[in-house]
Amino acid sequence: MNALNAISPIDGRYRNKVEPLAAFFSEGALIKYRVRVEVEYFIALCQLPLPQLQGFDPLMFPKLRAIYEQFTDNDAAEIKEIEKTTNHDVKAVEYFLKRHFDALGLESYKEFIHFGLTSQDINNTSVPLSMKDCHEQVLMPALQRILSILEERANEWKDIPMLAHTHGQPASPTSLGKEIMVYAYRMRRQMDYFGQIPFNAKFGGATGNFNAHLAAYPEIDWRGFGNRFVSEHLGLERLQYTTQIENYDNMAAYFDNCKRINVILIDLCRDIWTYVSMEYFKQKIKAGEVGSSAMPHKVNPIDFENAEGNLGMANAIFEHLSHKLPISRMQRDLTDSTVSRNIGVPIAHTLIATASLEKGMGKLLLNEQALFNDLENNWAVVAEAIQTILRSVGYPNPYEALKQLTRTNTHVTEQTISEFVDTLDVADEVKARIRKITPHNYLGYKL
Repeated sequence: MNALNAISPIDGRYRNKVEPLAAFFSEGALIKYRVRVEVEYFIALCQLPLPQLQGFDPLMFPKLRAIYEQFTDNDAAEIKEIEKTTNHDVKAVEYFLKRHFDALGLESYKEFIHFGLTSQDINNTSVPLSMKDCHEQVLMPALQRILSILEERANEWKDIPMLAHTHGQPASPTSLGKEIMVYAYRMRRQMDYFGQIPFNAKFGGATGNFNAHLAAYPEIDWRGFGNRFVSEHLGLERLQYTTQIENYDNMAAYFDNCKRINVILIDLCRDIWTYVSMEYFKQKIKAGEVGSSAMPHKVNPIDFENAEGNLGMANAIFEHLSHKLPISRMQRDLTDSTVSRNIGVPIAHTLIATASLEKGMGKLLLNEQALFNDLENNWAVVAEAIQTILRSVGYPNPYEALKQLTRTNTHVTEQTISEFVDTLDVADEVKARIRKITPHNYLGYKL
């Protein structure tokens, strides 16, 4: 397969942007995580007072861990070959490990591989473990880069006055930096929520009750063992009550949080796109690049359009994942299995979007003259300031007076305002204060 014959653009056109995700969400990665969980489970069993494992040499633990630490594509291919016979992906991993135990002279211990477990004890630890690793190593750094860019631009542009638009109409001025900071502020708050969502694992046997474990060794506290294993060996949090599969509620919360962040970024893309159309921003171009196939003068805001489109794709899949995964018939049906294989897809679309956003933000050139002109052509927006000052000094019906002024003049200018101030029956100090207000300095707090 190459970029020209891949069915999905994730593995085709955009592969270079999402390549790091292969280590977490590819078929080979899932197999490797399964091997890791199986090995760590066996090692944890060896630390219990089980007579059959008392003679196991702890010096062999590094050799067992090397099976997944040095895992290769050939190993994954071997497991896939075994699966052709078993027709069961997790059982194929078990048989693969038994071959390794034979090679290491550990034949007498190999029946404790996958001891008492069902396949979902492996899948429902492997998948959240891969999600956790991806979250920490790939997704959060990508989001943090966008956040840092927004905070840098907000501080860089905090003194740039800009005409605001509410309901699409000219409104009280603001600063460009503050408007960018709104997105940084929203984004940071949602990113902080990730810390409240644990990466859960289901680990408790066929229907979550440790039935087989207790039948074989009733004297062992298997719940305590499961909690310690999941926490200490895998860095996850074990769900205490489950069916055969994990409950997926916190995984759904994770997807919903990703979705909220993406909605914020969609909002940002649309605003920047609009500012480009208003010529508040120009865009840097490289020699040889074409902005439009037909119109040579154009430089299209394609990075923000690409980001918006991919964020929408991501959210459509995040929505299905968070809605579908927590629902399963009785103690388990198989619909979660095929759906969970797509977890990497919306994360990939999110990464494509953040890469485009990062590129797009880096190409923006501020056109201060356009922002100045819009403010200068909209002196009516200082009416709010004038009527509020007049209210503060007890002037009668100030709102109505400004309403009359701004609606009877087709174009309010600096001169229009000045002539209006001349007619006011207020102290000269108040008139002087009003005259100092312009669309360029009536900004409130800049950041």
